[in-house]
Order: sequence, then C-alpha cells, then structure tokens
Amino acid sequence: MAGVLSSTVSPQTWLIFSNRKSSGVLNCSSFIFSGEKRGLVRCGAKKKISFTDQILDYIEGGPKLRKWYGAPDLLPKDGIIVEDEDEEPAEEEIRDAVLVTDGDSEIGQMVILSLIVKRSRVKALVKDKRIALEAFGTYVESMAGDERDKPFLRKALRGVRTIICPNEGFLSTVGSVKGVKHIILLSQLSVYKGADGLQALMKSNVRKLAEQDELTLVASGIPYTIIRAGLLQNTRGGKQGFSFEEGSTARGSLSKEDAAFVCVEAVDAVPQKGFIFEVVNGEEKISDWKEQLTKLMDKAEQQL
Repeated sequence: MAGVLSSTVSPQTWLIFSNRKSSGVLNCSSFIFSGEKRGLVRCGAKKKISFTDQILDYIEGGPKLRKWYGAPDLLPKDGIIVEDEDEEPAEEEIRDAVLVTDGDSEIGQMVILSLIVKRSRVKALVKDKRIALEAFGTYVESMAGDERDKPFLRKALRGVRTIICPNEGFLSTVGSVKGVKHIILLSQLSVYKGADGLQALMKSNVRKLAEQDELTLVASGIPYTIIRAGLLQNTRGGKQGFSFEEGSTARGSLSKEDAAFVCVEAVDAVPQKGFIFEVVNGEEKISDWKEQLTKLMDKAEQQL
C-alpha cells in the first residue's frame, strides 16, 4: 500500500528502511522523504497498517539510519549508558539546537522526526533514555532527568536556541529557561475551554496546565509562538489544507502529524515578542510556511 504522510518537508531525500518481523504483519517497509511530499511504501504487508504502527516504523528507523549512514552504535556492549559530566562550558556556547520537551510522547516523536528530516540539531527530554537512544541514535541528544532540578535543566538547555513544547506542563514547572531565544507551545487550551459536561471535568487538570503554560510563557519576556490547535486527531497528515480563522479551534480538528509539522515550520519564523494563532485542517493550501506565518504575525500586530 502507499500513502502520503505529509505535504511539505526538507528538499533533501531520506530513505529509512525498517525490517520488522513481529506477528507477521509485514516483511519490509521503506519511508521516502523527498521535496514536497513524504511517501510511505510498504511491501509484503498482510493487513492494514495502523497509525501506531506507522509511528513505530518511523522510530525503528533510528538504528537502521545509523547503519545506513555509517554512524557508530551508541550503546556499549555491556549495556551501560555513561552520562556526560555536568561541567560548565569553558566559553560562550553556540545556540543552534532545538529542544523538544516530552520527547517520548506520540506527538513529541513526530516533532523530532520532522526536525531530523530538516537536519536540525535536536535535543529531547525523555523518560527513558535507553529507548530514545535505540530509536533515534546519533540524530538526537536524548536526556532523561527531573526538569525541576536546576543542574539537569541547565545541562539540557546548553546550546538550545528554540524550545518546542508539544504537550502541557513543562513551562509552568521549570520556571526560568535563561538563554533560549524562542519558545513554541502547541496549545489545546481552546479545545479544553470548549469542552462541557463530563469532558470538561475530565479535562480540568490539563486545562489548568495549559492556562499556566500560556501565562508563564507570556510573562517570560522570551519571544514566543503559541499555536492554538483544534482537537488533535490520529489522522494522516498532508491530506488536507489548513484554516487560520479566529475561533476555528473550538469546533475544528487537526491531524497530529500536521500539528507537529506546523511546530517545526514555526522554528524559522521568530516573532519580535509574542505571537498567537489558531490552526485547524481546512481548505487552504500552504506552499511557503515562513511567508504564511509572517502574514499571520503582521495581522496579529495590526489587531493590537
């Protein structure tokens, strides 16, 4: 079977080969990233591949990528992971990395993969460093620890220019993120506010976290982009266009793949202060995301 995964990626072409043999679901698969489209080609499949399996195939490409490009294996033979010493840099560091929080969540992994395709320097906060190392290898600097621990956070932020927060809770927990030049927050606050009845009760905690994150970000003084997305769906990205109408997030939805893609595109569109916009899947096709985001910034400034 073949299908388009997303609409726009890096001009580079990437091949990721995966050879999963579990449960006889498939014998081989290959992901092709090129130009304007990302295609998924599978051979030997015996049943329809679920969305979760697609993500697993993505992740399992990590070890294959290391072998394909000749990079060394990260894990030593005895299985022990040696942590780097927490030393202060001898001189002013170059900030060119993108830090993804909650990097082992589903959407966090999608963001990481989009950044890898763009050949960005990626750091990720994860719960299980071993799994992240096996998944992404040398393409991601994975870090596991308590985000509230200042020495750990300081180490995680070394060399970081941009932070992408795909889920709630990071910003209101860690406090200061000194030195970062741009923070991107994927927010579901509009969806939580639109919930009622039992759904409103179930979402009350994450709504508080989303509100605290936004307030913390606005008060930080760091240039920020808040992407208020519609209800996130496990649908394939790149199949629909987009809509940026005010109020659309309360009733519309957005593919998780598309949400991750928009987060990554926002990295190159840094506002002078703060920038908030809504996005759902719709009819509008975007060929130049930097230009589109710049237009939205100008429109937001005019409304102030």
